Amino acid sequence: MLNTVINEFRKMYGEGPEVVCSAPGRLDFLNTHQDYKGLPVVSVAINLRTYVALKRLNESKVRIASGNLLDEGAEYIDEFSVVENKLESKYKWFGNYVRAAIIALRQAGYKVGGFIGWIRSEVPIAAGLGSSGTLLVSIITALNKLFNLQLSVKDIAELAYIAEHDIMKIPCGRLDQYASAFGGVALIETIPPYNVEVLKWSGGVFAVIDSGIKHSTAEIHPQRQREIEEGLRKLMEVVPLNLRKLLGYRYWEPQWRELKLEMLQPYLNSLDEKARNRIVYTIKAHRSTMLAVKILKGLEVTEQEIISALEVDPIKARELYLAGSQALIGYVMTYQHKLLSDLYDVSLPELDNIVNALIENGAYGAKLSGAGLGGCVIALFSNEEKAQKAVEGVLSRKLGRQGWVVKVDIGTTCHM
Repeated sequence: MLNTVINEFRKMYGEGPEVVCSAPGRLDFLNTHQDYKGLPVVSVAINLRTYVALKRLNESKVRIASGNLLDEGAEYIDEFSVVENKLESKYKWFGNYVRAAIIALRQAGYKVGGFIGWIRSEVPIAAGLGSSGTLLVSIITALNKLFNLQLSVKDIAELAYIAEHDIMKIPCGRLDQYASAFGGVALIETIPPYNVEVLKWSGGVFAVIDSGIKHSTAEIHPQRQREIEEGLRKLMEVVPLNLRKLLGYRYWEPQWRELKLEMLQPYLNSLDEKARNRIVYTIKAHRSTMLAVKILKGLEVTEQEIISALEVDPIKARELYLAGSQALIGYVMTYQHKLLSDLYDVSLPELDNIVNALIENGAYGAKLSGAGLGGCVIALFSNEEKAQKAVEGVLSRKLGRQGWVVKVDIGTTCHM
């Protein structure tokens, strides 16, 4: 892909780029829909990457082009001034990501001049693999290199978040940007100081099935956030003072890590079903993620912890305990998909069918990735051969549009 990007840049502009940088897409591995609540999430960076090639200009003009949009026969070139830069009103315009990245950098005091650029991405758009996050991270990484801004990896991740959340007004959390910047299997803390721990776990192989159903984070997240807040408002009216101190009125205000279902159970029936389900999901998904994190770190877990976190009986807990870490992580994935389906209403029958088909084809577990209501399903397998056969089997049943067996990949990097 690197040579392709360099050649396409040369064909577009008649000269070669100064820098080429790339950033990985990501699997939304564990604790989906929790980053915007300040809860930790686990991501997996994958070897589907977005590449950005740039060359400086001796003026303030920017000319950026998308190879993917060119392939589709769509409008693929954006031009603007760095100095007079503002977002376009075009719906989902790719150039707005470049514009927002530059605005974020300049607002933070970094000097960015004019340039010509080329973007080529292997990450499918609106499929739940973090396409917008990897685009912003790769752009900021390339600008960092081109203009010698001396940004750290964490700086790049945070500026990418600011560009998407604060400037583009997309109600995302920090999962996508931090996952793409740091790479690997990463435990991401989504409250200050936003620490990231790249875990050494390398158990198993991941498969990805793209359902072909497009979704929109910008439409899904605000609705779920409003539903949580409706429930919180009601709870704040009925719970005792000691619990009110752990709650709040906005979706990010509760001390979610400290809350347990047993504390809230006497008051949950006062909520309507949607609000109740959203809050129960938040607590259950986090509880199961903390079990999985112990396993990913190579720590011992007890059968009682499995019973509590995954709502299984002692016989099933014993079975999972003896099955090994990969099987247990897979079970957590499937458990969280069921929570997303039953309590968060972000699955679809098509996604549930893909999950079931992958498990029937030998997956340890499977779940939707990203905001849901479309996008991709991810699954964990013991080896590449099983994963490839499963992908072929699922696609042969017309349950998805395309699929990949992916490898865990490094974070954002510059190739030249």
